[in-house]
Amino acid sequence: MPSLPTVRRLCALALPIALSVAPCAWAASTPLPEPPAIGTIPVDFILFALTLACVAIFHHHTLKVAVIGLAVITIFKILLSPFPEGAGVSGFAAHLAHEWVLLANLLGLLLGFALLSKHFEASQVPAWLPKLLPDDWKGAFLLLVMIFVLSSFLDNIAAALIGGTIAGVVFRRKVHIGFLAAIVAASNAGGSGSVVGDTTTTMMWIDGVSPLSVLEAYIAASLALVLFGIPASIQQQRYSPITKDASANVRIDYARVFIVAAMLITAIVVNVVVNVKYNAWSDRFPFIGAAVWVALLACVPLRRPHWEELPGAFKGSIFLLSLVLAASMMPVHKLPDASWHVALGLGFVSAVFDNIPLTALALSQGGYDWGYIAFAVGFGGSMIWFGSSAGVALTNQFPEAKSVFAWLRGGWHVAVAYVLGFALMLAVHGWSPDPPLHGAPSAPVAATPQA
Repeated sequence: MPSLPTVRRLCALALPIALSVAPCAWAASTPLPEPPAIGTIPVDFILFALTLACVAIFHHHTLKVAVIGLAVITIFKILLSPFPEGAGVSGFAAHLAHEWVLLANLLGLLLGFALLSKHFEASQVPAWLPKLLPDDWKGAFLLLVMIFVLSSFLDNIAAALIGGTIAGVVFRRKVHIGFLAAIVAASNAGGSGSVVGDTTTTMMWIDGVSPLSVLEAYIAASLALVLFGIPASIQQQRYSPITKDASANVRIDYARVFIVAAMLITAIVVNVVVNVKYNAWSDRFPFIGAAVWVALLACVPLRRPHWEELPGAFKGSIFLLSLVLAASMMPVHKLPDASWHVALGLGFVSAVFDNIPLTALALSQGGYDWGYIAFAVGFGGSMIWFGSSAGVALTNQFPEAKSVFAWLRGGWHVAVAYVLGFALMLAVHGWSPDPPLHGAPSAPVAATPQA
């Protein structure tokens, strides 16, 4: 374990580093006109920050807030601030052409996995699982471990929704917000060390990062699982224990189990094949989202999907897509020089800012230890419910969790687990930047602190 002075240093550095990333990122030179700014902070960031603040305050109206925020930012960008692809309406059109595959993939996965989770619930497997789970807090913790493992090879959205579906059954729909935060954290932590477990780690793999370099993220993620998992499981046990008698006379619907397996296997296979064999085409069509829907529709003759779930899932999807699109329009062109301090800050930035452009910038810049980036941008989004697609998907199932303040109050252990997990990786592995990718300039290397 890291020493107490190291932990204090990490906590003290986290906020200023996180706050410094966005302004420093904007400071890079660009051939386009500089966006309007107040002091050193572009107005674009101020509008985005106001949108996030309103999402936190008006949590009963998150969809309206996100859509209005996106509209205001878009109009401002068209009139006064250039897009990365150009200025005005033509710049906006070019930006949409660049981002549509990401947005379509997210929409396809969010809607498809929402129907998958209902197939899984109707299969009666969640009602049968209490036979295997201990009937105290260790049963809740074992569920989190299962989600962690699933997410190492599944999309984190699917892992979170499957975990939420099981929790809703075994805890009689009374799931503590702290445990919901832990489900999201487990799904993000499990994917952080696997190149097929998260979009960001897959991006690294495609760009030439060795899977072994990403694997080291499990040093931090494994400790984090324990640090947030045990408190969250105790919270859940006190709030609503596992019902051991729920599995009596349960008959599993194997046709629905087959449908769930078919959708997940299809998503995994298409993800690997497209990114390994047809990398040049991966950003031209939403292959993964489309594959999930092809598998779903092919299985309709076996069992009818719960189509009535789509309107609610669609609203949650539009909320996330609005934030992702707004984040993609921010004038971020460069990150600060690579160091473990910056990697730590990126985790906090990822709680409110889309981690995909952050990862792309880090890959372009080079000079990072990719295990740290994988853990930071993957797990960091768990600290706030809208910080990751898994969080948004799960709160569609449990709308009571759409309160930033309730999430932070109930899921305090996630932020603590992030800092301590990061500290353990520093103490055990040290900061070891990988060679620059594709000739990317290597940033100055900061010395690793002694724990």
